[in-house]
Amino acid sequence: MRYIGLDYGSRRIGIAISDQSNSFAFPRDTIDNDAKTFDMLKRIVALEEIEQVIVGDTRTTNGGENDITKEADAFVEKLKHAISVPVVRIREAWSSQEAARFAPQGQKHDDSSAAAIILQRFLDVQKKTE
Repeated sequence: MRYIGLDYGSRRIGIAISDQSNSFAFPRDTIDNDAKTFDMLKRIVALEEIEQVIVGDTRTTNGGENDITKEADAFVEKLKHAISVPVVRIREAWSSQEAARFAPQGQKHDDSSAAAIILQRFLDVQKKTE
């Protein structure tokens, strides 16, 4: 089983993929959030033989909604109908800030790095529950 992690953004979506052993998450790509998004994600899920999609939950650290929560929730609902594998949400609080720590000096982080952090959190929790 391999996983794909998504960092939702209204303009871009960061993508990360797990290794075959589901021990590590690797930044893969960033795609535009537009009319082609679901077709692209379906293609990636098929090509990479993904069995589960992990999407960052955009809620605040105290669980409240923020400016993008409703939009992200709607995206996840559409994604569940667009692909044939389960979709799971995991807290993404501070993932962008954490990803920024690893960006080259003077550059903003790539959204795929935030997706890798989200996916790695999920993988780490999975390892603890095995």
